Amino acid sequence: MMQCVAYPLLLRPVYKNYIWGGTRIAERYGRSETPDSCAESWEVSNRPEGMSVVQNGPLAGKTLHELVASCGPDLVGAKGRPDHFPLLIKLIDARERLSLQVHPNDETAAIYGGEAKTEAWYVVDADPDAKVYAGLRNPTSADTLREAIQSGGVEDMLTELPARPGKASYISGGRLHAIGEGCLLLEVQQSSNTTYRVYDWGRVDHDGTPRELHIDEAMRVIDWGDTSAVFTDPRLVAEHDGNAWWDVVTSPYFRVQKARLTAAENVLHTQDSFTVLFVTTGTVAVSANGMEERLAPGTSCLIPAAAESYDLRPFGTSELIAIRA
Repeated sequence: MMQCVAYPLLLRPVYKNYIWGGTRIAERYGRSETPDSCAESWEVSNRPEGMSVVQNGPLAGKTLHELVASCGPDLVGAKGRPDHFPLLIKLIDARERLSLQVHPNDETAAIYGGEAKTEAWYVVDADPDAKVYAGLRNPTSADTLREAIQSGGVEDMLTELPARPGKASYISGGRLHAIGEGCLLLEVQQSSNTTYRVYDWGRVDHDGTPRELHIDEAMRVIDWGDTSAVFTDPRLVAEHDGNAWWDVVTSPYFRVQKARLTAAENVLHTQDSFTVLFVTTGTVAVSANGMEERLAPGTSCLIPAAAESYDLRPFGTSELIAIRA
């Protein structure tokens, strides 16, 4: 029987070479195992199409699925489903803009099928003119959107947001959205791979074939009155001993925080949820239950819920993102 040790777990990234990807993940974080065109790095995933595997310590070689099945609440937390890992966490490098797409929310997924997907974007890096599309400029209808798809006028219907490092946007299920070219994002989402592609900007695949669209499915789940999308700045919630913590996104599905560390800090765990750490700049040592890992920039780490606390020790000034379900 597996012994569920609550120590900092390093997970092997799963890379996806979609047509719009680039080289930023490899170049920024010195990753040599990425494909030539790397669109996504699935940092923490319990999906069969991209499964995380532990790289360190006594649980090395175990999949996240095996840990969920064997450890249950000790891994996911007392408030989570013991057989389910609720989040999927990715790095996204958009060398080209992504398709315009939408995901169902809890309600529409229950009615029409698919898996609900609400997500949030944290801008790690972006070109000076980079932007994203999120929500509608004005309330509209399915007929109007269909006409715009035929005429090529979809872009005029969308809210454009300038992408700047350190900003975040909440993409609820039902919100039309697309990531523009020149963005490197950390995406936190419900564990789902249901995407309805609405428009692909006239792009064709490697063999010259347009990619599949899912217009009828999308029309059933789009929020036609959604005009409230914004990029938000993190909100300072704690400051002590030279360290600072900000709330980035708080939702029914996840809480995303940012920390700037200049001194060691002990972080208490409520054991309601696991924590995922992602280091954006600098180097941070994290330890729990007597086991320590040094996290370089671009490294993710999963701390099981059973850890009562964990220690953070920065080397110089360092920044990280902390994610809880």
